[in-house]
Amino acid sequence: MSEPIDVSERRQLCDLLLELGPDAPTLCEGWTTADLAAHIVLREHFRRPTSQRIASERTKGLPVLVARMRADSPLIPWRLPGLRPYLSWFEFIVHHEDVRRANGFGPRTDVARVDEASWRLTGLFGRRLARAIRPSGLELVRPGGARRTFGRGPKAVLNGPPTELLLFLAGRRSAAEIRLDGATDAVAAVWRAGLKI
Repeated sequence: MSEPIDVSERRQLCDLLLELGPDAPTLCEGWTTADLAAHIVLREHFRRPTSQRIASERTKGLPVLVARMRADSPLIPWRLPGLRPYLSWFEFIVHHEDVRRANGFGPRTDVARVDEASWRLTGLFGRRLARAIRPSGLELVRPGGARRTFGRGPKAVLNGPPTELLLFLAGRRSAAEIRLDGATDAVAAVWRAGLKI
């Protein structure tokens, strides 16, 4: 049996953080890799990740932060089956890509499990964007033609692999390799929405 998506993404992110060091950029505006690691540690231990707390946590050093990340999150609520996809899958898929993309790594290939997890998450985050662009609608289309449709009005259509769609929906628009087309007003509404998660 293979490990859960968030576990494999956590492990790969930890490896990449150590490889790049504490001062490498991320897609999270103003954050380095050490800041991102501090954010994850604080979040998983129920401490609101304010800028002061992140700075304080960062002083412990990246190896210490990564060791805490590798120790996994508490069972409740992070690993509960019904919540795990939305609390942990999203966090580690997106933050793994935040580090990869900011450091010149393009989209991964041969990551079917990550794409399937990402497709599942696009339902929640697609609805969120669709609410922000009402009365326009939104359609997500992945390779092979599977679709998710939100709303009834003229639609903006996002085309791309599921992980790229998820990055776009999470506000990583410049890094996401997608195609956006559809009704002119709906497309304009998507660009105006400016959601950042």
